[in-house]
Amino acid sequence: MPYLTDASEIQDIVAKYTKAKTLWIDTEVAEYNSRNPRLSLIQVLDDPEDMSGDRVLLLDVLDQPDVVANFIEQIMLNPAIEKVFHNASYDLKFLGNKKAKNITCTLDIAKKIPYYLLPVPNYQLKTLAGLLCNFHNVDKQEQNSDWGQRPLTEEQIDYAYLDCIYLAQVHRRLLELEAESNPDPETENLIALGIKYTQLEEQWKLLNSEYEHLQERIKKAMQTQNVSETSFCKLSGYERKTIKTQFAELARLVQTKGLNLDFPVTLTQKLQKDLGENLEELSVEIDTNTAWRLTSKSQEYNDENP
Repeated sequence: MPYLTDASEIQDIVAKYTKAKTLWIDTEVAEYNSRNPRLSLIQVLDDPEDMSGDRVLLLDVLDQPDVVANFIEQIMLNPAIEKVFHNASYDLKFLGNKKAKNITCTLDIAKKIPYYLLPVPNYQLKTLAGLLCNFHNVDKQEQNSDWGQRPLTEEQIDYAYLDCIYLAQVHRRLLELEAESNPDPETENLIALGIKYTQLEEQWKLLNSEYEHLQERIKKAMQTQNVSETSFCKLSGYERKTIKTQFAELARLVQTKGLNLDFPVTLTQKLQKDLGENLEELSVEIDTNTAWRLTSKSQEYNDENP
């Protein structure tokens, strides 16, 4: 866990990183809630198998803009190096912004995985590390500590290098889940999928029916008992306003006021029927697409035999 502060040493390490295929990167920021946050540390791991922290380097870049600029130029803008972050949009504010190339964000990957494969209350790195990698003692207390102070405390340094280890392990497991959730459709077992689909369909009908029924019962009970919040749920009311007018009125206003309201109108089946032959006098655009609907055989039978 080398902790580097010398600019020349950091630049030497950055030069070596230009040969890497993938880097797992985290940052710590001083005064992050202020108008002028300052990049304090860049933590880098180049070996996802390292669990000791020996391959994690802490680059102290506080108030070293030339060092940061070199890191951005050599690493962040290099399309040949994959850079892995968690919540990358935050780190990129300090490391090249939209100019950065070949960025992987584990937060984005996690959000795209179906909930049943990744049932988490949130997508924080701490949560993912605990569920996916059995890191159950992740301490985030130092996250909000003073990263502008020097020297850093031992606790801050320990926290900084551990985040890269968590990140690399979470990234590995997320890639496995991503592959599991997106198998090759050409090799899918349709029989096995059909059996699972049919089983879940019946369970879903029962659960959804009970869920919706419970929702209505709870809403009615809370309204009747004048309760706005319980330990389980919160009831809030809101008004939805819909403004309607007759089309002829709108057309008259456009004509008399000279308004420019030229916009496409979707002609429903009813409108097309009402227009009849007059439809041929309109200049229309026709968009054609194919929509696919999956219907189970049991549902199809029930629809045909009520």
